[in-house]
Amino acid sequence: MKTYLFQHEDKVRDYECDLQGVVNNANYQHYMEHTRHEFLESLGENFGAMHERGMDAFVSRVEIQFKHPLHSGERYLSCLNALRDGVKLVFEQDIYQLPNHTLAARGIVDTVLVENGRLTRGDYFDQLLEKAQQS
Repeated sequence: MKTYLFQHEDKVRDYECDLQGVVNNANYQHYMEHTRHEFLESLGENFGAMHERGMDAFVSRVEIQFKHPLHSGERYLSCLNALRDGVKLVFEQDIYQLPNHTLAARGIVDTVLVENGRLTRGDYFDQLLEKAQQS
């Protein structure tokens, strides 16, 4: 397994599975989003506080490759790395089935920052990344 900026462990819940007994594909995106929220919280920030300050982060693109299905009750590790690309903060996210660390899904999520209704250059992302690398 490669090195990640942030990792979050969780468990598959019954209602996240479809008739085949595997996690419905849309839930992998939920897992990735939850991991990004936890990452932000680990830096002492959250979307509610950002919004109150006039800053909103939006997903502009998502790409997910499904590799191995997760099943109800299984634990998984959701990991991320982040890098700047122009105005975007790009998250490279992997989800591993535990305990054997089998890659379940791999995603790329592009985000942008809007401040007071206007797209920014993403300078705030630089501050977050600097804080993350100091942790």
